[in-house]
Amino acid sequence: MATADKEVEATGLTGWIDRRFPMTSTWKKHVSEYYAPKNFNFWYFFGSLALLVLVNQIVTGIFLTMNYKPDATLAFASVEYIMREVPWGWLIRYMHSTGASMFFVVVYLHMFRGLMYGSYRKPRELVWIFGCAIFLCLMAEAFFGYLLPWGQMSFWGAQVIVNLFSAIPFIGPDLSLWIRGDYVVSDVTLNRFFAFHVIAIPLVLIGLVVAHLVALHEVGSNNPDGIEIKAKKGPDGIPLDGIPFHPYYSVHDFMGVCVFLLIFAAIIFFAPEMGGYFLEANNFVPANPLQTPPEIAPVWYFTAFYAMLRATTDPFKIVLMIVIALLGGLALVKGRGKWRLALPVLAALVLIFMALTESKFWGVVVMGTAVVSLFFLPWLDRSPVKSIRYRPLFHKVFYAIFIFAFLMLGFLGTRPPSPAATLIAQICALIYFAFFLGMPFWTPRGRFKTPPERVHYKPH
Repeated sequence: MATADKEVEATGLTGWIDRRFPMTSTWKKHVSEYYAPKNFNFWYFFGSLALLVLVNQIVTGIFLTMNYKPDATLAFASVEYIMREVPWGWLIRYMHSTGASMFFVVVYLHMFRGLMYGSYRKPRELVWIFGCAIFLCLMAEAFFGYLLPWGQMSFWGAQVIVNLFSAIPFIGPDLSLWIRGDYVVSDVTLNRFFAFHVIAIPLVLIGLVVAHLVALHEVGSNNPDGIEIKAKKGPDGIPLDGIPFHPYYSVHDFMGVCVFLLIFAAIIFFAPEMGGYFLEANNFVPANPLQTPPEIAPVWYFTAFYAMLRATTDPFKIVLMIVIALLGGLALVKGRGKWRLALPVLAALVLIFMALTESKFWGVVVMGTAVVSLFFLPWLDRSPVKSIRYRPLFHKVFYAIFIFAFLMLGFLGTRPPSPAATLIAQICALIYFAFFLGMPFWTPRGRFKTPPERVHYKPH
């Protein structure tokens, strides 16, 4: 009977394709016979939702480019044409603009889940690195796309961000000129950003998403208990605590997709601007190089990093220099081997460089380092357990403080600058970096609970 089945399959369309392309084996490896832990919870919806929003952005972006004009004299009018004249153009535009914000919502929640359950720990370091690279690409994609409507906030936001690169010593002015393609944000800049937004970054992004999924399916998914299900297999070689992704999790994720689409649709039809956080009022005004808006701030998903940039004043630079000097001294006292002298020397060189450069440049460094720090998380966390479920209480308190500081930075980045807001942002920025720099010291300490040998699972 098995031989007959193989012969039927070999003579059918599926068999014809399989002899030329690994369709069935790929489906089995990554979907129907990919065994995932059976204790996934609510937090595991956001990976599939991120993939859904990526598809939405690509499809709606294709339709928008059919009527959009990447020309400084026509761009704003073409967006208005899409909104008012193109059949269902308003819906496609709002799906794209809302999708951009929702993309960051699901990605931030997806990363938060990884932080809670230790999804960056061995053997998933490469999965995490690919994920962080995706996050960087998303930031670049959002930045390049933000200029395209050619509204007031688009124009001046791009002007401010590009000018930040001019603070880099020696190469800064030439670099900012190269990014703009002109001495000011102009038609050349618009065409350049359009090319990056529509072609270059999406190609890199799709490649990273594929690499992220392939790496994930090679080592297997993490779970809320942080247990490797591949360690416990039955006689058939199948993990005892694993279930096939399809149909179990494909149906499970479909429920999450339905709830997400309800929220997505509610925003599109009732509050596409979300009070100015998704679409600012100034962006419904054509770009005017001669009139600066009263307040220039990035979209909400950049505001935490923007708050760090804005908080890096001359007094804060002195605080950073003191911190670096203390870290260099600590390395000299506690360091071992070659690092005992290398790190203090490096700290001394950084201090000299900081003394010779302006705080604006170090604001850019702080903002960039805040993102790059995420890449090193697998090697900074030295806890003997992965999941936050089995960590000491003070670990959970540190995680809560870190999240609160990040959210506070995000809020402060949307508000006008003031001495009190700057001081709070500086404190939150120090908390943000202290969380990462202190990880090698506080993550191994405390009384840890012993994780179970098998995953905890309650059917529902």
